Amino acid sequence: MVDWIILAIISLVSASAAVHWLLPRRRHSGDNFGLSSPSSLFDTVFLFDGDRLISHSDIALDGFEEVRHWPDLRRLLKRDFPTFPETPDPIQKEGNLVVPAIDCTVNRDVLCEWIDGIVRIQLRDDAERPETIHRDASDPIRQAMDRAPYPVWLLDHQDNVRWCNAAYISLVRKVRGPDTDLTASLFPGSDEDTRLSTKTRVSISPEESENKLWFDLTLVDHPEGHLCYAVDINAIVDAETAQRKFVQTMTKTFAQLSIGLAIFDRNRQLALFNPALIDLTTLPPDFLSCRPSLSSFFDRLRDQHMMPEPKNYRTWRSQMNDLLEAAEDGNYQETWSLPSGSVYSVSGRPHPDGAVAFLFEDITAEITLTRRFRSEMDLMQSILDKLADAIAVFGDDGTLAFTNYAYQKLWGESSDTGFDSDSVLEVTRGWQTQCAATPILGEIRDFVEMRDGTSLTCTVSPLHNGATIIRFSTDAQVIRPAEIQQISA
Repeated sequence: MVDWIILAIISLVSASAAVHWLLPRRRHSGDNFGLSSPSSLFDTVFLFDGDRLISHSDIALDGFEEVRHWPDLRRLLKRDFPTFPETPDPIQKEGNLVVPAIDCTVNRDVLCEWIDGIVRIQLRDDAERPETIHRDASDPIRQAMDRAPYPVWLLDHQDNVRWCNAAYISLVRKVRGPDTDLTASLFPGSDEDTRLSTKTRVSISPEESENKLWFDLTLVDHPEGHLCYAVDINAIVDAETAQRKFVQTMTKTFAQLSIGLAIFDRNRQLALFNPALIDLTTLPPDFLSCRPSLSSFFDRLRDQHMMPEPKNYRTWRSQMNDLLEAAEDGNYQETWSLPSGSVYSVSGRPHPDGAVAFLFEDITAEITLTRRFRSEMDLMQSILDKLADAIAVFGDDGTLAFTNYAYQKLWGESSDTGFDSDSVLEVTRGWQTQCAATPILGEIRDFVEMRDGTSLTCTVSPLHNGATIIRFSTDAQVIRPAEIQQISA
């Protein structure tokens, strides 16, 4: 009789222990195991012998009533707990194993225990977990990753997300919505073209939106796959887009200019040019589009005979260095007379951030006109110098414009005197010092007598544009009153 009582007590104790393993702490109607649910997760326990389910607590979770084997449970948990082991072996090896949820913003995990050959799986939320095994408190590195301001996640070898931080979760829900599978990678996975530890610019688009979000993606090798980092570069991309639009606008503006423009960046590579540069330099467009260096650009100009031919290459290279230094200071200005007969005005100007701009202007027509004018002036001067009469021409402002050789000899002026900006008052005072005193000289009289007794005939005639010509002659001819003019000061 005593043996039966002892046996009954042992059976009762064993049954109580099994009930303790399986009995849930608390059950609320409507609770489920979706991580996006705000409801508290009630305690659910599964007992496995190997990979075969031998018992479980009351189950009110969708799909879990069909669990018969370990793969069935893993299939239901892998979305929210992707690191849940594929077999019970790691639990047998470790003894105890806590599998955190992929969503680090919720306090839920799976407690796996090896107890005398039986694997006990318990689904827990924050209410059922001891504070001593709270993952943030026990893993400072994981805590730091969870609080990182940029997305961090771990991809396995099948490009599935096994772990991610809060910033990644926030980005996924922003792009795909609140109820999404966190194990499906938001960014493109690794491939043959992806170089590890190298930044790759990628973009993603939120659902039902054409806007793109840009990131610098970096993949680092990891035993379980790849550890990934994404840095938000939308501000950089926006700035680059604005810069491209500005350059396009400037390019359209420069396209209308007849002056050739070549802008070299701080690395001395051609960053911008306009069509006029092609016309003026005859450099091929494909060469300019390849962004040649400054030295290559001028080497090509030299080969095309589009710059003055230097006496020797070393001197030319030294001149190019001086050219660059002068352009950086903003004082480079030269006139190139080309072998073809064309004349270019070339100037260098500094630009922000170390850039340098060169302007090429064809001034052949201007130089030709100037040279022709000078030639005509020289011819006219030669003709005047052949005249026996002294000639002085005053401009419309009353200044002496030019004289001839007879004038300079008469009044004792040098050959450069006729080009001085002397006023008519100063000139007549000079005449007065060499002539007999007379009030008529002040009015440019028709008869002037010099101190040496030489009589001069002065003829004053108006010219177009307000100029005046005065002719001194020693001939004693009578001057018509109409030819006597007052010189305006």
